[in-house]
Amino acid sequence: MPRPATPKIDHKIKLKRGDMVQVIAGKEVTRTGKILKVDRSHGKVLVEGLNMQTKHQKPNRANQTGGITRREAPIDVSNVMYLHKGKPTRIGYKVEVTEEDGKRVVKKQRVAKSTGEVID
Repeated sequence: MPRPATPKIDHKIKLKRGDMVQVIAGKEVTRTGKILKVDRSHGKVLVEGLNMQTKHQKPNRANQTGGITRREAPIDVSNVMYLHKGKPTRIGYKVEVTEEDGKRVVKKQRVAKSTGEVID
């Protein structure tokens, strides 16, 4: 009997691809790395060089020899924390509303909760 499809949920994730993060729980605790991919539907992130798993591959056209390869596995977003100036911190948002030429312009920026500095 086939497994039912998981419902598509858009998790609110404040991290982006390219952010430096530190693992705060699990076997890779205290290790740091750069985010390669964010999966919002499952609430997971792929971090460069962390949570490595082995995969046995059969020979195919792309990989003629096959064999055992190592690759990153996803980590739950609750187990990583954004690194700001080398220290883990939470992320918030700062919203600025201004008027330019009679139009309302809304600017939303990510902010480090520990220092209050704008991240990007």
